[in-house]
Amino acid sequence: MCGTLFNGVGGNLRRGSRRWHSIAFATAFLFAACGGEAPDEAGAPDTSEERIIVSGASGQLGGLVVEELLALGVEPSQLILVSRTPEGLEEYAQAGASTRYGDFSEPESLPAAYEGGTRMLLISISPVPDRVEWHQSAIDAAVQAGVQHIVYTSSVDVDNPSTTSAFDHRSTEEYIRASGVAWTMLRNHLYANGLVNQAANMLSEGSVVVQPDEVPTAYVAREDCAAAAASVLIGSGHENRAYDITGSELVTRSDIARIASDLTGASVEVVEGEGGDEQAPAGVMAGFDSYEVMSDAVRELTGRDPITVAELLEAHRDVLLEAVEG
Repeated sequence: MCGTLFNGVGGNLRRGSRRWHSIAFATAFLFAACGGEAPDEAGAPDTSEERIIVSGASGQLGGLVVEELLALGVEPSQLILVSRTPEGLEEYAQAGASTRYGDFSEPESLPAAYEGGTRMLLISISPVPDRVEWHQSAIDAAVQAGVQHIVYTSSVDVDNPSTTSAFDHRSTEEYIRASGVAWTMLRNHLYANGLVNQAANMLSEGSVVVQPDEVPTAYVAREDCAAAAASVLIGSGHENRAYDITGSELVTRSDIARIASDLTGASVEVVEGEGGDEQAPAGVMAGFDSYEVMSDAVRELTGRDPITVAELLEAHRDVLLEAVEG
């Protein structure tokens, strides 16, 4: 009974829009009802003296990380939320978080933005010509501000010399290692969230073109990347370690078409041909070797299985049905 209840909370936490206070209350209630203690009273690391910086807190990943941290019991007053648009973080400011302006393209804005922080999540920015330089400026500012641990969102397979498009991530990782602070590299795989639109397009077209020799990918949901990051930020034993953050299954475009068909009852014809590779956004990875990288780091860091592609598409079944209807 209790296991079922906890699983339900976990499912809602991963799939729905979340607000930390209601989740924390529900979790505490369930633990009490089942005769146990809430997680923050059961041996979790004491982070009461830490101040956690989340760079890019207004972004999709950053926002999810903030929600995860609050759900895990981090007090809003322990958070330093940095963004180019801090006005979008007003609800957290009202709760007691420090919301600050910081823009990688304006390095002079970063030292004050990071002041007082002890741990930092450095969310990599989208590919731009100055990305490495801007990352380095952010790292310098963090070290200057006294940050002791930098957690960086990198990309899978960055150590593979054939993965030339991961050069920016490799360069940033090397710079962090040379900075003298503790580090953790979270090497995120391709986000599964983009598959919702891909599946919808397959359904609206009624067919999909795939490569003759499809290469499967261990897609990972952005929500799982956020949960992993939050766990590292409040945990211990992650210093100077790198994790490949991936899904737990290898999925092809043919699989996506099949899942979409099963969820909606609409048929999708799978046609072999050229030009069917929509897996990787530009600048993410080069070569198919990287697609098949898979690890159990999400479970290791969060204690739960990654969201599967089928679960993700099922959670957005309404979008798929709209594509079928019209």
